[in-house]
Amino acid sequence: MTRPFRVLGLQQIAIGAADKRRLARLWVDLLGLEVTGTFSSERENVDEDICAVGSGPLKVEVDLMQPLDPDRKPAVHSPPLNHVGLWIDDLPRAVEWLGGQGVRFAPGGIRRGAAGFDICFIHPRGDDASPVGGEGVLIELVQAPPEVVAAFNALATAAR
Repeated sequence: MTRPFRVLGLQQIAIGAADKRRLARLWVDLLGLEVTGTFSSERENVDEDICAVGSGPLKVEVDLMQPLDPDRKPAVHSPPLNHVGLWIDDLPRAVEWLGGQGVRFAPGGIRRGAAGFDICFIHPRGDDASPVGGEGVLIELVQAPPEVVAAFNALATAAR
């Protein structure tokens, strides 16, 4: 089976709680991650701080999220590990190919994400029409910008 795209590496982890200040106490105050931005969306029911570990094209985001309305869906605080994001070198080809393999995607298709990259989500659960899901884990596929692709290519070349 020839895959027409590559998963380059981890782009982000997203962690939710009823109050993101409690998350920030550990991740920002004690572990020292830098807050690099914020994002809020009524449609996605989220208020988040975007933090970073590492630097340059290989940095990884740690998104600290709380719901705008804890009684509304999506419930970004449940489960606490909300989703894992993966850098993808060719997102449209990945979505097309994975869909052909029976992967179920969450509603919304490819769209601009909080950090400004094109994204889409693999649904946590498969269904009859598309039986392959994340087995309980929401997985975000993120289009890697050219500098991230180049950095991962350089690492792969150096490892040979």
